[in-house]
Amino acid sequence: MKSFSSSSFANSQKEALERALRAVKSDSQALFTDFQWYLFTGKDTIFFTAFSKRRFDRDTLKGLVAQMVALAPQLTHGFAGARPGQPLTEQQIEAIVSAEEVESFEGYPDKWLSESADIYDHKDMPLFRVLAANLRGGPDAQGRASVVQVRAAHALLEGSDSALMMRSELAAHGIMSDKRNKVAASKRVKGAWGAFLMASMHLFFAYLLSPPERKTHFRTLALPRDRMRRIAAKFGVRQRSLYFAVVSFALFGEAGRRRNKDVIVAKYTMLDTERNAVDDDFFRVRTLDAKFPFTDDFVAYVRGVDEVMGRIEKQDTTRFQILINSLFAMHRAIHSVAPWLYGPRFWRFAGTSDIVLTLVPPHRAMGPLTEWLVEPIYVGAFHPSSNVCTFCPGREYMTISFSLGKGGIDKVDEIMGVVERAEAMDVIPSGKLSAEAV
Repeated sequence: MKSFSSSSFANSQKEALERALRAVKSDSQALFTDFQWYLFTGKDTIFFTAFSKRRFDRDTLKGLVAQMVALAPQLTHGFAGARPGQPLTEQQIEAIVSAEEVESFEGYPDKWLSESADIYDHKDMPLFRVLAANLRGGPDAQGRASVVQVRAAHALLEGSDSALMMRSELAAHGIMSDKRNKVAASKRVKGAWGAFLMASMHLFFAYLLSPPERKTHFRTLALPRDRMRRIAAKFGVRQRSLYFAVVSFALFGEAGRRRNKDVIVAKYTMLDTERNAVDDDFFRVRTLDAKFPFTDDFVAYVRGVDEVMGRIEKQDTTRFQILINSLFAMHRAIHSVAPWLYGPRFWRFAGTSDIVLTLVPPHRAMGPLTEWLVEPIYVGAFHPSSNVCTFCPGREYMTISFSLGKGGIDKVDEIMGVVERAEAMDVIPSGKLSAEAV
């Protein structure tokens, strides 16, 4: 079924809510798209965290949750007893908020970050949590009185939702595909056949090559945007390319750390306004595969990353997206008859990429929901056994949130060294300048 929001149906709001309620009585995830189902079943999670100029007790947090649900009604989906599109009950809100006192902010927000597995432990609770830590004795020298964190199932929220809510704007999802933009039947048939083959291979190799269970480590980093903008301009590349290159070079520059000695294999995401009839009806984001040719010459590497991304995005990404969407649908169909195939080994198999790179839309705090927040603002994601790096642009900082295995997290400290060396380089102009705003 298609994802639901009050704008998804032509009927009256009351009829739409009644239809949604009937749909989820026997299956809490009945309204999820195939992509949402895949992320839900894999127990993927996301987080948002930032410091605040105000304190939060349980009552003020409950008010915050009510505001969030009004802006993002999808937060009412997916759990037993849910009433999609309707306000959460007092008891439901009470169960998902918590506030505490801390002596200092040392180690925050990193010490707070986790896989958020508890979100899925209680089938009858909303699939998100909101918590605050208040500084005992009042604000610090920077005016920070508390740190706030929102954790949620990735099936409910994506980066564009977070960016909208940061502006206190509506983040409800209607139908995201464009039914007017038809896709040729031949492409759909090829996509379905390709999805069947991919799903079969995915299951086979997941059980054959799935890595042992690992502990995921979390870190954050904040880079001044002005500083990175100057470096990108000097190199003649897009800022996004520079950020992706700096991180991937630091984490996978050693040959033994990447899957292929000649390239760093990445998946990266982008928003695409060119929607079509078979696009996912909930998520706006698209995922692309990239292979960045590796060289120890950092200037050449950055420019190579920029060239690869430019070439990919000039191509028609529709075929790949059809294949991915069909793959999720195929897995959902197989799971409905053989759920035992989808155990922990399957979800730990991250495929052949070294890293997933996600740049979310700019996060600018404004309006009643977030006017109390202060930069830096951090957004991140967790997927079992995947190395995930999430970039979040604010006004002053580009923050980077990492969820990595032990070997990768040890390399995060090298990123600043790569930035400093890039800053000090004398670079021969490339003959082009494409350092546009992120």
